[in-house]
Amino acid sequence: MNRTEVITHGAVAELRGISKTYFKPDGSILVEALRAINLRIELGQYLAVMGASGSGKSTLMNILGCLDQPTEGTYLLGGRDVSEMDDVELSRARGRQIGFIFQAFNLISELSILENVEVPLFYQGASRHDRHQRAVESLASVGLEDRMTHRPSELSGGQQQRAAIARALVTRPTVILADEPTGNLDTQTGRAILDLIADLHRQGLTIIMVTHDERVAEHCQRVVRLRDGEIESDIIHERTDEGTKGFQGLTD
Repeated sequence: MNRTEVITHGAVAELRGISKTYFKPDGSILVEALRAINLRIELGQYLAVMGASGSGKSTLMNILGCLDQPTEGTYLLGGRDVSEMDDVELSRARGRQIGFIFQAFNLISELSILENVEVPLFYQGASRHDRHQRAVESLASVGLEDRMTHRPSELSGGQQQRAAIARALVTRPTVILADEPTGNLDTQTGRAILDLIADLHRQGLTIIMVTHDERVAEHCQRVVRLRDGEIESDIIHERTDEGTKGFQGLTD
């Protein structure tokens, strides 16, 4: 089995002394987005990443998702140093281990929902039959079995986000990276999406979610707060995961 395909135990991701610096064209420092971050994320955790604008949240998520490289430090994904992967291995790790959910949905307007969900499998070289079967299963798992032939513009915002979640799940990843997944949704729809994400966590997925909402973070197992590129606090909550049931704050 290829080491980059499946994580079965231990840490999903571990950052050791990770820093990210952006430079001006003349070589001087523009901004230090991350400063010596040490973070270990265990398999099956539900983690919220919080912080003010400019705190480093997006940079951290991009590095965790293998969309960007750190300036310094070591990033271990499933126990393997990402810096030692070639482009093919890195693409495989990103495509098979990590599912992405974005605030803006990022669905392709010209394609049906079924075709949108098939896209990641197309890039992995899956057969047409396998793409179709797995996309159907993924859409059914998020309650969109009766919307597969619709295009994104024919769906509500909540349905589009469910389709985006189905797309993230179709590769059968170990970890889901969610960037403000309810940011473009109304309160009631947002609650439904958070309940769906909580269900995915109960099924064993590791969830790493950027959120600005304290009420959402309270229902995560662990909350990491960033400030000026550094970890300000890292708190693990003792709780029973009940999704957003009883989450009165979301309806205020």
